[in-house]
Amino acid sequence: MDKQKVIDKTVTFVKNSLKNRESGHGWWHVYRVWKTAKTIAEKETADMFIVELGALLHDIADSKFYDGDETVGPRIAEEFLKSMNVGSDIIEHIKNIITNISYKGGNEEQVFKSPELDIIQDADRLDAVGAIGIARTFNYGGFKNREIYDPGIAPNLNMSKEEYKKSTAPTINHFYEKLLLLKDRMNTETGKKLALHRHKFMENFLEEFFNEWEGKR
Repeated sequence: MDKQKVIDKTVTFVKNSLKNRESGHGWWHVYRVWKTAKTIAEKETADMFIVELGALLHDIADSKFYDGDETVGPRIAEEFLKSMNVGSDIIEHIKNIITNISYKGGNEEQVFKSPELDIIQDADRLDAVGAIGIARTFNYGGFKNREIYDPGIAPNLNMSKEEYKKSTAPTINHFYEKLLLLKDRMNTETGKKLALHRHKFMENFLEEFFNEWEGKR
């Protein structure tokens, strides 16, 4: 198996599959996660081929765009990888990565672990924080026609998986329900270091946001 050829064809497949996706979850999100995962993997111990494949395919069919169906992504990935004659053990690993990577409200126990999943999950979470995380959050909030902020609706920090999926809360609440929690949920030492700067950037943004909201600046 020519691993580089598989990676190259996976890039093309993912680009084509996500060309009409909401931009915060489209090809450029995958591209950033792929690049960040490679950066982390270079400093950790992991199978780079699985890291690259998993990162490229991790959002091939995000369940939020498929009525919450979490089986679509693993199924599409499996069909594609089989067509590339990738080994069954690698395919199973990629399917487990896709199934277990998402946040799901933060209260779900992760049933599968691997160094490769840890790395890709960190890369995915890093794309949800910092300047890009802020941009993606408001982009998705606009896509779902959500309020920017409502002082009368407090963040819910104890949502179940289903509550998290169905939440229609204002966009600012998402910072407290997920984004600000990610710094302490990084798996790798490299991911933890990268998260610190991005976390501080979000804190500074929120301070400015609330000062402007109250007309103080």
